[in-house]
Amino acid sequence: MGMIKEFKEFAVKGNVVDMAIGIIIGAAFGKIITSLVGDVIMPPIGVILGGVDFSNLSIVVKEAVVQKPAVVISYGKFLQTIIDFTIIAFAVFMGVKGMNALKKKEEAAPAAPSAPPNQELLLAEIRDLLRDKK
Repeated sequence: MGMIKEFKEFAVKGNVVDMAIGIIIGAAFGKIITSLVGDVIMPPIGVILGGVDFSNLSIVVKEAVVQKPAVVISYGKFLQTIIDFTIIAFAVFMGVKGMNALKKKEEAAPAAPSAPPNQELLLAEIRDLLRDKK
């Protein structure tokens, strides 16, 4: 029973729940970025490059025989994945850079001076009274 209790304590800790939420949100964000790259960014890039679709580029190692499919090295899909990764990495970089700029603006705003706590005020009064007594 000790192992089950340990697992229960581990599983309900805040860090594990936070991590699970982060993974779920990260997966959803990944779908958004994939759609952004595939549906919004790549079509104009394809037009600029003359309509080249990298995913169809391949080298046939062995032709198809009766019921056996051809053996193909699909280097175009690999190139497309590298381009997608580069664009995604750049988009995430720009997002993080923008968020950091907003944080710096928040940190740069001077905070209003706060009054010292009551305890410090009382200690300062006692110090002044003791100084005046001498």
